[in-house]
Amino acid sequence: MVIHREITPLKEDDCFLVFDRSRNDFTFPIHFHPEYEINFIQNAKGAKRIVGDHIGEIDDYELVMIGPNVYHGWENYNNDTSRTLHEITIQFPKDLFDSLLLNKNILKPIKELFKSSRHGVLFSKETVLAVESKLHSLSKKSGFDNFLAFQSLLYDLAVSRDKKTLTNFSIGDPNDFHNSERIEKMYSFIKENYQQRIKVEDAADHINMTEISFSRLIKKSTGKTFTELVNEFRLRYATRKLIETNESISEICFDSGFNNISNFNRRFKDKQGCTPTEFRANYMGTPTIF
Repeated sequence: MVIHREITPLKEDDCFLVFDRSRNDFTFPIHFHPEYEINFIQNAKGAKRIVGDHIGEIDDYELVMIGPNVYHGWENYNNDTSRTLHEITIQFPKDLFDSLLLNKNILKPIKELFKSSRHGVLFSKETVLAVESKLHSLSKKSGFDNFLAFQSLLYDLAVSRDKKTLTNFSIGDPNDFHNSERIEKMYSFIKENYQQRIKVEDAADHINMTEISFSRLIKKSTGKTFTELVNEFRLRYATRKLIETNESISEICFDSGFNNISNFNRRFKDKQGCTPTEFRANYMGTPTIF
């Protein structure tokens, strides 16, 4: 089984994304990403759910919360692909609520929900029916009212009964960029320059390091090469443009900092498991980012 790392369109200053769509089958590959995800599916009874090492068939109503970097996906199995299924996906960054806030008494249930989600949480049908209207309304509200509604949904899910964890396989907090002053400077340098041609020696010089020492630091701190980090920034920008605009694939390619279409298509497919054209078709719907 090939597992892809999804590059979500969320930026640092976004709170969460709501994706509301209707389709007939599942086409997105098994994947993972550093954001939390809540996924609601209606009318796809018999489809296959994969979360970590868990595999199961879903019912007519499906509601699952997935923690950061947990493998997950839904596949066609015994579901009737002639029926139109409805899917609402909510993604939000793991630092949306800081630890001091989550330690407050009133938010401890949400803290426990986040902890449990690292094993995947399946909610009961009773819970799904109870929160269904809130799920449907999230993409229709705007501004701070929507953020309040999102918090209310999280709390309802946190205190709901008959939740089940799906997998024994859990991913801890991965290394991120924010663990040293030099890494922070590197992160800012990429953020400011990823749409241009950017060289590792320029980044190393920016933080007063030799290229060799800089490359070692990046690999040790993030598990990735400098080029991989730059391309992740470019792909995140590209995925957002694919969802939010009608710009051509070529325009998005060059605007994202890639120097040719074939390179862009290859790197996009390596990460997302599909071409940019297929990704845009798969995400046809109503994306809303707050």
